[in-house]
Amino acid sequence: MIKKLALGAAVIAACTFTAQTWAAKTIELKLSTFLPASHPTQKDFIEPWIEELEKRTNGQVKVKIFPAGSSFGHVAKQMDQVRAGVVDIAHGLTGIPRGRLPRTAIIDMPFLVRSSEAASQTLWKLYPDYLKQEYKGVKMLALHAHNAGQIHTRTKKVESMADMKGLRMRAPSVAVSMMLEQLGASPVGMPPTQVYENLEKGVIDGTVFPWEAVYGFKLFEPLGYHLDADAYTTSFFFVMNERKYRSLPEDVRKVIDELSGQALVDQIGPLWDEWDEPGKQAIADKGNTVTKLSPEQRAEWRKALAPMIDKYLSSIEDKGVKNAREIYQKAQEYVAEFEAK
Repeated sequence: MIKKLALGAAVIAACTFTAQTWAAKTIELKLSTFLPASHPTQKDFIEPWIEELEKRTNGQVKVKIFPAGSSFGHVAKQMDQVRAGVVDIAHGLTGIPRGRLPRTAIIDMPFLVRSSEAASQTLWKLYPDYLKQEYKGVKMLALHAHNAGQIHTRTKKVESMADMKGLRMRAPSVAVSMMLEQLGASPVGMPPTQVYENLEKGVIDGTVFPWEAVYGFKLFEPLGYHLDADAYTTSFFFVMNERKYRSLPEDVRKVIDELSGQALVDQIGPLWDEWDEPGKQAIADKGNTVTKLSPEQRAEWRKALAPMIDKYLSSIEDKGVKNAREIYQKAQEYVAEFEAK
């Protein structure tokens, strides 16, 4: 009897130890991003999120980042990798590969938004009813966008729409490519990490980026002129493989939920305002020329781009997004709501 009790106690102890060991087992997650490790999006947005996740799970969760230049850092592969489970989490650009996320990319329409805050909040408000179907297979952590992008050129000063004619301009998305074409420029698709080299070699005459990227990719060096036009925005996704998310312990999922969604979207607008400042300062320090469009001029540019916007919405309607104009109308309403705050 004593032996049986001892054996039973030993079995219980072993099971308890196994359960405790399993519960304490480190969960290692892989996170890919197309941006370089030095970029502020990683330093101020992704890394603090990781640190808080690791802290709140008492070190049970560990996340390794694979940035641009790494085996998982290619901008066109972010969504495929996370859906396939090759990586667990990905921060990617919605415009590459082109045409994959057409509903989300409606936020890229020219002269729609001026701030990351309004664009990011608008995306998050649109997500449940209008965008969610584009993200099957992933757990949405956040959608966001950058502050309005400007027009940057090497050797030609751009002050009017006529000045855009014939310029070879790097474009980040279908919508921005169509905008540039409407203005008479020749858009060139290109990952952001290749822009510096192609500007320096004269392969392209200019690019469109927010001020933040001018500093983050050191583009103030080959550039000479900047048109402060608040012309467009580009959106980004921050997602997790859904199967991986569901396989995690409940307490870990709870922490991820608390750190993501609205709480994460709320951070991006103020961060982007901070990130823009070094770009503006680097341009000033180098002595580059900055020209600013007046509100009246912006209205003129937007009016001139109306046919392009109509054509873009028609093109994605033809590809199955039957409510494209409804999404665009809602985006306009939400942007006006958030920019009025």
